[in-house]
Amino acid sequence: MTTGGGVRLVLLSITLSVAVAQRTVIETTTGKVRGKVLNLYGRQVVAFLGIPYAEPPIGPLRFKPPQPAKNWTSVFDAFQYGNSCYQIKDTLFPNFTGSEAWNANTPLSEDCLKINVWMPNPPPADKTVMVWIYGGGFWYGTASLDYYDGKTIAAIENVVVVSMNYRVGSLGFLALGHQDAPGNMGLMDQNLALQWVQKNIAFFGGDPQKVTILGESAGSVSVGYHLLSLKSRNLFTRAIMQSGAPNCPWAFITNKEALRRGKAFARAVECPTTVPLDQTIECLRSKPAEYIIAKEWVTSDPIFRFPHVPVIDGTFITEDPKTSIRRGNFKRCNLLAGAVKDEGTFFLIYGAPGFSKQTESLISRSQFLEGVKMSVPETNSFGVDAIAFQYTNWLKENDGVSNRDALDDVVGDHNVICPLNDFAHAYASFGQSVYKYSFEQRASNLVWPKWMGTPHGYEIEFQFGLPLEPKRNYTRDEANFSRRMMRNWANFARTGNPNKESFQTYSQELWPRYTVSGRQFITLDINPPKLGQGPRIDECALWSEYLPKLTRQTNDIIDSACAGSCPASCSRSAAILSLSFMLTLTFTLQAVRD
Repeated sequence: MTTGGGVRLVLLSITLSVAVAQRTVIETTTGKVRGKVLNLYGRQVVAFLGIPYAEPPIGPLRFKPPQPAKNWTSVFDAFQYGNSCYQIKDTLFPNFTGSEAWNANTPLSEDCLKINVWMPNPPPADKTVMVWIYGGGFWYGTASLDYYDGKTIAAIENVVVVSMNYRVGSLGFLALGHQDAPGNMGLMDQNLALQWVQKNIAFFGGDPQKVTILGESAGSVSVGYHLLSLKSRNLFTRAIMQSGAPNCPWAFITNKEALRRGKAFARAVECPTTVPLDQTIECLRSKPAEYIIAKEWVTSDPIFRFPHVPVIDGTFITEDPKTSIRRGNFKRCNLLAGAVKDEGTFFLIYGAPGFSKQTESLISRSQFLEGVKMSVPETNSFGVDAIAFQYTNWLKENDGVSNRDALDDVVGDHNVICPLNDFAHAYASFGQSVYKYSFEQRASNLVWPKWMGTPHGYEIEFQFGLPLEPKRNYTRDEANFSRRMMRNWANFARTGNPNKESFQTYSQELWPRYTVSGRQFITLDINPPKLGQGPRIDECALWSEYLPKLTRQTNDIIDSACAGSCPASCSRSAAILSLSFMLTLTFTLQAVRD
């Protein structure tokens, strides 16, 4: 027999269950969505996955800017991630979890423009919003990777987390200088997703005036472009940039280069290029997506260069990013920025001579010099010689470990660390609050070889709280560090300062603002943070100050020496000049030693 108290308990339980179920349905500007309740760490989060924010870019919409999603009438069950945008998968190391973890884990489709939201439950009000943009060189990537699961940071830090899919590769960045293939479609996808956030995030308890955008690698480059572009600046409040910036040498191309690549790509997929562009584009639209993405790499060979990337289109990106940075033509806001310690190793293992996952990758002197040449395709032989000179450990010039680590620094400094330094330094020079870091924690369970150190992308698991999950076999120190990093990132998103409520066991304000005169940054790992300056000030001076002048001036000398001569004679002249330059460097080194 049920007592009165028992009946009341049953009714209360039913009422609470109904209330929770009701809270999982949200009405957006385009229709109702139903999320799923997740219980973790003694709290609840509601995940809304795969919500359409744009019309499928298929048929006549392929290569075009995105169109907002149309309204739907029934409740949309947002229980699982949407399709990943069409892309090539990494197959160099089959069945290896280190590379497979970055491959798309949902079906590939052009119908892929979906957005995900993680909302603390009960529904909050006016909460900070963190919008994640994934990386992948603009040729692959998806928001559904385990690394990017927003549930843990949403639960622990009581913030609303958002991520979106955007088009990559040729489908996202083919630029033919035509309104039907203008380029930068992937960036426009992100922009439309940010517009969706502004219109809808309040329904999920977020404050549209407290939106921080953050991303890694190409995602960080994208964050930078939204800081530069007038079309995006009013769609967010603050920014976090991780291992990428718009001024990276791989992050943009000119209209002329985009057209060259676009036509080479069209020829590779058997589309005519000597006809009006609208006919070329129509042919490209007729090709199956899986066929055209298989041909994307016909235009790119060097290390850390990708075939279809953002283009200076005059509309979304109005000028060379380096010019925008120098002029201060960017959104004024607080910025958190940094990179990992070993940015270069992940890319060297994919094609540099002598590098292998199965060995210690002990690099000979000749392999080092060839690797430098491959890594900096935009410079001439004088520049290659100067880079080799700067990065060689002259006490161990034939040591395999020394040459391996030096090439890691060459690739990492040139492609990530130094451009990001320049971007952050410009922000500080225009009076903005900047916080910088160097991430140096190698996960204890990392499957890549130890010589790779802390590779590109391997801070993400800590900022999203993966070490808190027992099944992943991190250490207790790593779990505590992950909590600290989540707190830093969320503090910055909330207040513009990563220190608030952070580093309490050490000291207050241990993470100082970066200033033009002090160039302060901190190291992030399981140990107490250490303060440094830079990072890599001397090396970055080579890339930003010396090398551009050297390349420009020596190009002029080579052009003058080659004027009117045959190719063979020109090559001999350039070789003689390069030899003379290296002899000068050698004599300089000897003088320093003496």
